[in-house]
Amino acid sequence: MSLIAPVIDLDRAPAKINLALHVVGQREDGYHLLESLVVFTRFADRVTVGRAEADQFAVTGPYASAIPTDEGNLVLKARDALRAALPQGADFPVSISLEKNLPPASGIGGGSSDAATTLKGLTRLWEIDEALLPEIGLSLGADVPMCLSPHPALVSGIGEKVERLPGFPPLFVVLVNPGVEMPTPAVFSRLGKKNNPGLERPVPGGCEALYAWLGETRNDLEAPALELAPVIGETLEALRSTQPFFVRMSGSGATCFALYGTSREAEAAAAHIRRVRPDWFVMATGSFAGSGEEHGGN
Repeated sequence: MSLIAPVIDLDRAPAKINLALHVVGQREDGYHLLESLVVFTRFADRVTVGRAEADQFAVTGPYASAIPTDEGNLVLKARDALRAALPQGADFPVSISLEKNLPPASGIGGGSSDAATTLKGLTRLWEIDEALLPEIGLSLGADVPMCLSPHPALVSGIGEKVERLPGFPPLFVVLVNPGVEMPTPAVFSRLGKKNNPGLERPVPGGCEALYAWLGETRNDLEAPALELAPVIGETLEALRSTQPFFVRMSGSGATCFALYGTSREAEAAAAHIRRVRPDWFVMATGSFAGSGEEHGGN
């Protein structure tokens, strides 16, 4: 069926990078307690929503073939969860299109960001209050609430406590994924210690101080992810060979990132890794600053 009204939204669903990720406990229900410093990149998926004669969902982009289009997709779960929270008749059928540019199951929050962006787009399309979104987002996954406002933040609890960092600087980033999907539960299951020290505060605002601060932090999921996929070690070494300021794995992997002083340095590093490993996903981009302003990068 065709659209019967113009598309109203073309929204970016940015990649999420865990600059630091400390696992500090585990609840009785099995959820892990985290303390994480996160930023979001200009490189993103795209979600388009519009009025339709009947509900529709389409996926395009380089990773479309790896994405389910049935009710298991977080985008459709987000649509259905928001619709269920509304009074009967407060919604109407919608068309949703997802341009999938981020590698799936890669530790950069693609599915969660897609769901968050879908929720925001539908609240505008259906003209409803966004106050519903944090609770609905958490019901979809621990990463969704932080993706509702894609700005630098300290995240704690199971992901529902989000403290924005308005003075945080923009960063120049290279993302590399070696083509290995990493199911998050499998990585957590190999984590030996669940009660680790938390992040030190405050987080520095300048880049040089930030790099030094990050050097004292961890990603507690990196070691178990390396056990499951040793190629992550090769990915980290490939990034280190480009002489960045900082290198780490993001989230539960397998995507790794490096931080550089300028966009030119990031682009040069990405070009080098592409030449060496043309089969890997490699992207130079920039992160959103705490002010919400953008800067160079894809």
